[in-house]
Formats: sequence, structure tokens, C-alpha cells
Amino acid sequence: MTRVAVVGAGSWGTTVAGLAARNTSTVLWAREPRLAEAIGESRENAAYLPGVPLPDGLEATSSLEDACRGADVVVMAVPSHGFRAVLADAAASVGAEAAVVSLTKGVEQGSIRRMTEIVGELLPGHDPGRIGVLTGPNLAREVAEGQPTATVVAVRDPEWAGRLQRTFMTPTFRVYTNPDVVGCEIAGALKNVIALAAGIAHGLGYGDNTKAALITRGLVELGRLGRALGGDPQTFSGLAGMGDLVATCTSDKSRNRTVGVALGQGRALDDIVEEMHMVAEGVKSTEAVLELARRHGVEMPISEQVGAVLYEGRRPADIVPALMLREAKAEMRPSG
Repeated sequence: MTRVAVVGAGSWGTTVAGLAARNTSTVLWAREPRLAEAIGESRENAAYLPGVPLPDGLEATSSLEDACRGADVVVMAVPSHGFRAVLADAAASVGAEAAVVSLTKGVEQGSIRRMTEIVGELLPGHDPGRIGVLTGPNLAREVAEGQPTATVVAVRDPEWAGRLQRTFMTPTFRVYTNPDVVGCEIAGALKNVIALAAGIAHGLGYGDNTKAALITRGLVELGRLGRALGGDPQTFSGLAGMGDLVATCTSDKSRNRTVGVALGQGRALDDIVEEMHMVAEGVKSTEAVLELARRHGVEMPISEQVGAVLYEGRRPADIVPALMLREAKAEMRPSG
């Protein structure tokens, strides 16, 4: 039997732990001892996923060592800004043969590293074929409530891809495999930036045409950067690309879209973030994503406008006019 450790008891980490626990032995690590104890006693994560019952077989602990020791699969469900520190603490307890799967949709500030790159750095000698991501149009509460959806597990080792697919798949959570770790991972990070733009447009009162244009052109930016980093173009039209982008840009359950809406309505970023109980990855990752684009010479006008609002004090109302008044271009480059 596969033993799974999920590191991070936020809404998505808790949801994925609940999915895995329906199929195999699973333990969920929570930083706060009181939260771990409450989950064990009430079979509910009232802090991050209230009202959703968790499987009886799911264990909870506040000991990172106990969670990871002996696990065949270590799932990292930690925000990008804390990912490195938590994995460094866990590294000694992660088995050399274990698969490591990231749920984090972001890029580390400063180092400009994707989460799987951080895993490779902190677990030297670990088989790269067993390091990957789980990503797709997966709003935590909808998945936890059993609403049908699909996702992608991306690892390069085909045997482990199948094993992870079986570990997380349920009658309402369909899991596809994909060897394109880079493409899936960068799609997950960049869609949060585009969701901020879509939220800003909504907050400003723009209609569906505007938001559809932003999402479509956002997909173009996602594909440009993904291909520049070595991603497979097919990935960006699939669940990790278009699927996740649509869900995050249109749902009022999306944290990044929610932040964008509030910005568009004129609220200050610091006030918005202070009130949020959970992390909106796009707020922290936009700067790192833009630096990646600069290093690879990739044009990303929507993302640049979002960055200007977040970090340079640009008025949200200036985003759409700035994009509309750019130099006229063809939608697609001639083939051949």
C-alpha cells in the first residue's frame, strides 16, 4: 500500500489529503498542534475547510518528521514563500525513493525557481523522474464537496505517473498524466497573474467581452513563457493551462480573482491581503514571473500591467486602456 504524507493543512492540502485517504494510508501535517488535534477529533478542518467531513482513515499530526518518515509520496501543499523552509525541515525525513509532488502554483521570489527546482536543490540525488506537480481547474471547496472535475499529475517517470494517478483518482476527481512537469508548473503559476487582471477588470465594471479577451490573451502569455522554459505547447490548451486559467479567472471562489476585484474597486492591496485568511499566490509570484519573462525575452503585456499595479502604484483603471492602445498586431504569426 502507498503511504502518502501531505505537508500543509490549508484548504487545498486538506482536500488532497482527503482524496488520497479514500484510496490509501494518508497523514496530513498541520503546523499548528491545535489544528492537527482538532482535525483528528472532529474529522473536519474548521479553520480552512469548514463543513466538509474528512475520511475516518485520515491521520493528522503537527510533527513534520512523523508525517514524512516512511512516506512513499510526499505532497507539498505549502505557499511558495514558505516552501523552501518547510521542505528543508522535512528533507531528512523524506525517503530517497519517495515521489515528491507539489501543489504550489507559484514561483519563488529572489531565486526565480519553480517549486520542483527547489525540491531538486534540497533533495540532491533524488530521482528527478519522481518529482512533479498536481495541477488543474481544482477549486478546493468544489473538489472537497465531490463536484466532478479533472486534474493533471505531471511526473516524468511513467510508472510513478500511473501510481500517483491511482492514488488521487476518485469517482468525482479524474486524474490524467502528463510528462511535461515544466509546462504544467509554469501554467499554474502564471494563471494566478492573469486571474488578478481578470478580477481587476470585473471590479472596474467591465463586462464579459473584456474578461474573455483578457483570458484568451493571457493564455497566449502563458504559452509563450511556458514554451521558452521548455514546456510542451499541448500542455497549455489542456487542463493545466486553459482549464485552470478559466476556473481561476471566472470563479468567485478564486483567491487571486478576489484580490483583483477588490483592487479594481479601489481598495488598497495591503488592506486586501491583511483581511484574507489564505494566500493569493499571484500577489507574491507576479514579480518572479516577470523576472523569468525578462530573462527569457518573453513579451507579457498583461502580466506587466498587473505587476505595475501591485508594485509600482499604477491605478487599476489604467490597465485596460494601456493594453488597448498598444501597437496594432496580427493575432497569430504566419506559419511556415
